[in-house]
Amino acid sequence: MDLSQNDWKEQLLQDSNAAILDVRTPDEWSEGIIPNAIQIDIYQGQGFIYKLEELDKSKNYYVYCKAGGRSAQACNIMNQLGFENTYNLIGGMMQWNGEVVAPE
Repeated sequence: MDLSQNDWKEQLLQDSNAAILDVRTPDEWSEGIIPNAIQIDIYQGQGFIYKLEELDKSKNYYVYCKAGGRSAQACNIMNQLGFENTYNLIGGMMQWNGEVVAPE
């Protein structure tokens, strides 16, 4: 499900079962992340699938990338793998106006 910047942020704040997934490259990740995000690079191909399979499918995943394209693709892949609730951030980090932190 695609969500606007505001809807994504508001829904995330109210979701006690949320997980934030950043599907950008390590270089993009190093430029700053949405707090508490985990990173799995969608360009890892089969490695991306393997890492997704290790995640808790009962959680609600808020997925983002740089502009929204890769995260939409990631949501589709996740849905095929049995994840029930995935939310794509329309516009990605390019339009994000919320908090950004340096990755640890």
